[in-house]
Amino acid sequence: MSQGFNTRAVHAGQEPDATTGAVVVPLYQTSTFAQDGIGVLRNGYEYGRGTNPTRDSLQAQLAALEGAEYAFSFASGLAAEDALIRAALVPGDHIVLGNDVYGGTYRLINKVLSGWGISNAAVDMADHDVVRAALTTGSRPGATKMIWVETPSNPMMKITDIAAIARIARDAGAVLVVDNTFASPYLQNPLALGADVVVHSTTKYIGGHSDASGGAVVLNDAALAEKIGFVQFAVGAVSAPMEAWLTTRGLKTLGVRMDRHCENAQRIAEWLLTRPEVERVLYPGLPDHPGHELAARQMRKFGGMISVQFTGGEAAARTVAEATGVFTLAESLGGIESLMNYPSEMTHASVKGTELAVPENLIRLSVGIEDIEDLLADLAQALDRI
Repeated sequence: MSQGFNTRAVHAGQEPDATTGAVVVPLYQTSTFAQDGIGVLRNGYEYGRGTNPTRDSLQAQLAALEGAEYAFSFASGLAAEDALIRAALVPGDHIVLGNDVYGGTYRLINKVLSGWGISNAAVDMADHDVVRAALTTGSRPGATKMIWVETPSNPMMKITDIAAIARIARDAGAVLVVDNTFASPYLQNPLALGADVVVHSTTKYIGGHSDASGGAVVLNDAALAEKIGFVQFAVGAVSAPMEAWLTTRGLKTLGVRMDRHCENAQRIAEWLLTRPEVERVLYPGLPDHPGHELAARQMRKFGGMISVQFTGGEAAARTVAEATGVFTLAESLGGIESLMNYPSEMTHASVKGTELAVPENLIRLSVGIEDIEDLLADLAQALDRI
């Protein structure tokens, strides 16, 4: 029988412990496992870099919530992305990616993997003709083997039509990867819309408590999954048992947390529109957002992330970023606490001076689950200082 999201979040991969009946999967804080003979393993467990029961339970959860056959849990989101690209591509291949992807993703692809022979083109994913034209710009004819989409994007909150880009990728024989970090599996399931692979920084909404770093790759392709598993084992950037256990704990409440994140973010976005200091509010839940109708079709709700641009320019943005009390000035996002970020100098400093540079009058809000009245009051006193 098909189960709902929250039921799967609580129960997928979470069978009570066979020995004690513990309803929470134990933290197997071990680096190695006893063998009953040379090469005779107990339930397939040999060494922590390869497998661990705590990590296995998290991977089962992730696969169930994205509607996938396979999931791999990594030490960070970037470790997950690196393993995926090295498993799926070879030197000489080409990636087409959005021109507003997370700065760390662009740095990995453009700086690190370029030395391995991977080229790229950063384009506007909303212009499908431009996407198609970019498919032939690799280091050799027909070199594009991967299209990389981030929707909603970080931090410009652009919405990409996953199903449409999936058709373009299929026609080109390219793998479509969707970074689903901002939406989470609760709000969006890219595999159901035609994507081949989903990646997450589980540090964010999936973990949800700002206490565990991690990343994930989720997919249905058995051949590619085997390659990813090999790279994960060979390179070793796996999530540690404690991080996997904490992420599993957080994932069980993803649905109820996301409901509150979305509710608070919608209220804040609408309130920001009333402030004269604000030039532009980037939130797909607003009817005037260019991706509003598309987001309403492919997402269940509009998420907890908002970006704001100020009429007072960089000085105004910096003032607000450093003046809040309930919103904490910090890197990252997706935790239960509200965070404030100045991307130009923080999360996206690596793309400053490039075509992916973030406007200097922009701040990014990760809206938490606090009482909405307190969040609005905190923002009001910060804007009053401009």
